[in-house]
Amino acid sequence: MSRVHLSLHGRVAELRLDNPAKLNAFTVEMLAQLAGHLDTIERSADIACVLVTAAEAKAFCAGADINGWGDLTPAEFARHWVRGGHRIFDRLARLARPTIAVVQAHAFGGGLELAAACDIRVMGPKATLALPEAQVGIVPGWSGSQRLSRLLPEPVVKEMALFGRRITADRALAMGFAAEVAEDARASAEAIAARVLDLSPRAVEITKAMIHAGAGEDAPALIEALGSAAISASADRDEGVAAFRAKRKAIFPGT
Repeated sequence: MSRVHLSLHGRVAELRLDNPAKLNAFTVEMLAQLAGHLDTIERSADIACVLVTAAEAKAFCAGADINGWGDLTPAEFARHWVRGGHRIFDRLARLARPTIAVVQAHAFGGGLELAAACDIRVMGPKATLALPEAQVGIVPGWSGSQRLSRLLPEPVVKEMALFGRRITADRALAMGFAAEVAEDARASAEAIAARVLDLSPRAVEITKAMIHAGAGEDAPALIEALGSAAISASADRDEGVAAFRAKRKAIFPGT
């Protein structure tokens, strides 16, 4: 049974966690489903924005289902669960389309890391953030100590990870982690997404890549991607391809 659903609302895609019995905690299957949906989104030219939501529950996402990793060997835990999940969350962070996390309820551990992988976050007034991994003898593994430390002050990340404290929605807003706190977080997120539909898709994509490069989010790959996009639009590229196909020497403009 699918626990991560992809649906389209016009040009806005929705990724919805649907494991309410486990507070929308991630399982191995859910990670694989999320990865597949990210492939679909990347291939679609019709999607302009992505909402990341969760089924009604007491939590947006309570992290990772302990039953999914509790019996793994140390090697399996590190290689497959941690590194695999990290790669998938990185892919979400690096989507070409802008993403909005709709955090109506609590986001703990992997749930907070999921929200952090989105471009912005809209929170409900009663939602809280936490990194409770130390309570079960593990550490943040899906970018909680890395990406989150770029989005929040270091003492605040330590407050959650080392002292087990929760951060309220209002405090997250004051620190800039939340873009907005609203009673109907979904409606507010949809209104923000609607603004994207009036913008140039290519300009939005390139601007997001530039911001990420400046912030250190996969900067080497983004620099090469931007350079490749620029050269692909040049006469040099057209001449190079034409010469290769004609099996002749390329004569580039200006040479």
